[in-house]
Amino acid sequence: MAWWWRRLILSSKLSQYKTLLPPISSNPKPLISFFSSTSFLRTKTPKKHKKRRKPKESPRTKLVQSEPNRLSHFELLVQRDSFFRFFTKSKDFLSKQPDHVLRFDDAGKLHRELGFPRGRKVIRSIQRHPLIFETYRHTDGKMWFGFTDFMEDLLEEEKSIMESMETERVTTVRKLLMMSAKKRIPLSKIYHCRALFGIPEDFRDRVSKYPNYFKIVVEDDGKRVLELVNWDPLLAVSALERDFMIDEDRVKKAFKFPVKHGKDLDLDEGDVRKLNLLNTLPLVSPYSDGSGLNIWTLEAEKYRVGVLHEFLSMTLEKRASIHHIVEFKEEFSLTKHTYQMLLKQPRTFYLAGTEMNWVVFLRDAYDENGVLMNKDPQVVFNEKLFEYAEMQDMESDSGIRNKSRG
Repeated sequence: MAWWWRRLILSSKLSQYKTLLPPISSNPKPLISFFSSTSFLRTKTPKKHKKRRKPKESPRTKLVQSEPNRLSHFELLVQRDSFFRFFTKSKDFLSKQPDHVLRFDDAGKLHRELGFPRGRKVIRSIQRHPLIFETYRHTDGKMWFGFTDFMEDLLEEEKSIMESMETERVTTVRKLLMMSAKKRIPLSKIYHCRALFGIPEDFRDRVSKYPNYFKIVVEDDGKRVLELVNWDPLLAVSALERDFMIDEDRVKKAFKFPVKHGKDLDLDEGDVRKLNLLNTLPLVSPYSDGSGLNIWTLEAEKYRVGVLHEFLSMTLEKRASIHHIVEFKEEFSLTKHTYQMLLKQPRTFYLAGTEMNWVVFLRDAYDENGVLMNKDPQVVFNEKLFEYAEMQDMESDSGIRNKSRG
């Protein structure tokens, strides 16, 4: 009875409560109508929930080669150059300063000349190479930095190498002039690319020693131009022509200038190769005058490809950056389509780096591990120098010394 009584009382209270509620309309107004503002509602997706879009790659960051075609040993050489940028540029700049020293106050303003990031302190870059650079306080109370005694000895060693290779460097400059359109190149361009060919810093002063080869002409605007005096037919033989005498088949496969043909011909792979060979051969000598060729003709493209092959074969490491190649654009009759032209010849050229700052390699000059097969004495010295620049102390230098002696 007790449970029944409690149930009766509860049901009566519920019935009384229902009578207090307003009648339910058949078309009830939405709850939102009781509020004058909807600002409490979320109308935008929070940033943390938004799907992030990947930024489009720019030519400054986009790599030239896609993953399947990328050769790590060439890419690593480009990264090595970037890593040692401060070392190479500071070495070059300090070598031209009195006593090979520079004040810190001045160094902080020379980020381009010394190769350290703008806005950074130069001391951070100096400390990365303790065997090469040292800092000290001068009698004037200012901080200076310069080469260590160990580096000064290495510079003397490099100087002796350049002296011993002077004849070869003179031959290189003669061949560059013979390839140029008017047999003349501004001295400033050769100076800017001197490290590419191992040309000494004071080459402009040495020109007078070779009156049978060169002469300097001063133009109206004061520009000094180096001109060829005598043409030497023995030097007008390209590396490709010499290789053709040794390995004809390899040279035939070096370049590919395909012939467009319809599918109706139903050619097999061998027929296509023979047909393309008709376009490829004969090659055009880089020592011929290509300035008068129509730039859109096959002959002009074969000439430009040959010029760049010969240019790279004369460099110390058989490679050059876009900045070096653009430097000789007028002299070698190159066009703005050089990048695309090189990409079309992957058997001979490999482009590493990014689309804006690429480096082109002669593939045949390197073995399968990316090691340069024929090393100039200057290249051997540079490699040793890079090893010292990366070391933090002299404890592990015995192996390098033994290699240099051997």
